[in-house]
Amino acid sequence: MYINNDDFETWMQKLSKKLTEIGQDLKSLINTSDVFDEDEKILDNQDMAFLLKVSKRTLQRYRSSGKLRYFMIGHKTYYRVNDVREFVREHADVQTYRDFERKHPKDKKDE
Repeated sequence: MYINNDDFETWMQKLSKKLTEIGQDLKSLINTSDVFDEDEKILDNQDMAFLLKVSKRTLQRYRSSGKLRYFMIGHKTYYRVNDVREFVREHADVQTYRDFERKHPKDKKDE
């Protein structure tokens, strides 16, 4: 396939613009400490499924039934660690709760 120089330059400019947009999005994600309180951590859907050892569909059932609090940014689902701690304490077995507490120790501020 042959691409002439003008088409190639146009394509490269579009690619460069898109990469710049992605870089700006990543910078905003890195600076989430400006958005959230120091003691507030968040998990995404994939993190939650791995942490609780359940499927994404199971997480959706928990959300739909109102058992698990969440929020969305765009089309991505997030959970506050404090909400997850409450959910695990109320609905999970003791071992799952201990695993969660080990991976996400409660800050002294929360007490």
